[in-house]
Amino acid sequence: MARNDQINSLIGEGSAFEGKFYIAGSLQIDGKFEGEIKTEDHLIIGPTGKVKTNITARRVTVAGTLIGNIDAQEDVYLIETGRVLGNIVTPKIHVNEGVVTRGTVTITGGQKKDIAKLIEESFTGGPALPEGKAPEKESRRKSD
Repeated sequence: MARNDQINSLIGEGSAFEGKFYIAGSLQIDGKFEGEIKTEDHLIIGPTGKVKTNITARRVTVAGTLIGNIDAQEDVYLIETGRVLGNIVTPKIHVNEGVVTRGTVTITGGQKKDIAKLIEESFTGGPALPEGKAPEKESRRKSD
């Protein structure tokens, strides 16, 4: 699950932690966590992990339960046992069958520009629609 990452810190199954957790390395949560998390590396919520926080990390893997938002600089992995109630912002997302989530997902594709503006600019480029005349609707005749 950790894709060859070395786990620097672990909140084990049966443990509970409340507060702020800032870490330069990877963190795996198999217990319960409530508070604030920021990591420069990979945050993993294991299948038994229950987390209530907003996450800022390079990469995030969710196989447990998360109530909160994810802001990932590289990618997010939602494993089949994952449950997320919150918004996700990431350049790439991988979702396995069986995942349950509710919230908005914004896939940035690595763009630094405002995503809504980028999409609107993409739409306005290209050929213009003819002015003044709406497309005609086909009339249907009843067959006897």
